[in-house]
Amino acid sequence: VGVYRELRDAGFTAVGEFHYLGFEEALLAVEAAAEAGIRIVLLLAAYGRGGLPRFRQESVAEYLRQVEELRSRGITVGLAPHSVRACPADWLEEIGRYAAAEQLPLHVHADEQPREIDECLAEHGVRPIELLHDAGCLGPHTTVVHATHADGGELDLIARAGARVCACPTTEANLGDGFLPVERLLTRGIGLCIGSDSNVRIDPFEERRELEGIARRQS
Repeated sequence: VGVYRELRDAGFTAVGEFHYLGFEEALLAVEAAAEAGIRIVLLLAAYGRGGLPRFRQESVAEYLRQVEELRSRGITVGLAPHSVRACPADWLEEIGRYAAAEQLPLHVHADEQPREIDECLAEHGVRPIELLHDAGCLGPHTTVVHATHADGGELDLIARAGARVCACPTTEANLGDGFLPVERLLTRGIGLCIGSDSNVRIDPFEERRELEGIARRQS
């Protein structure tokens, strides 16, 4: 409740909660948002491998059942395959089809760190955003979280799909993840939004100042 109240105090009226702490905990997050008076879209994370056991679903079918259960309770939801690290290609394909058919938002982490890209190339022969495109996860309903190390070809895919990027610049700075190619996004007309991610500060002006500073230093 405290986090959502802090969001309200900072000027946010809605939150996309990228949630991967467990199904019951997701329900508690919805209750907390209601108590704090902020609109919530619950982005339940799909986790097929890696991470902690409590994050994972046994199958993509189980994940989609959880999503359906949330929808049956009247909760506003989106699909969130955590990343190409956490979701095998067949999970991405199933989730992409479901999101498109049901016209639901889809959020996914991609190109956050160089190691992630190297591992995706080794497993699939393509970069993360290319894999999302091939799996049917890119569209106007898609938000790619981070995209810090996206190359020109991947940015072109995002632009053609009408998707957008959610940058988390103060967290990316804190983790030493790198610099978002801000100007290259804007020249392609890619929509840009901000997220707090794991940072302990919730300040939209600080996030936007960081993005402007990155763009100025790069150009």
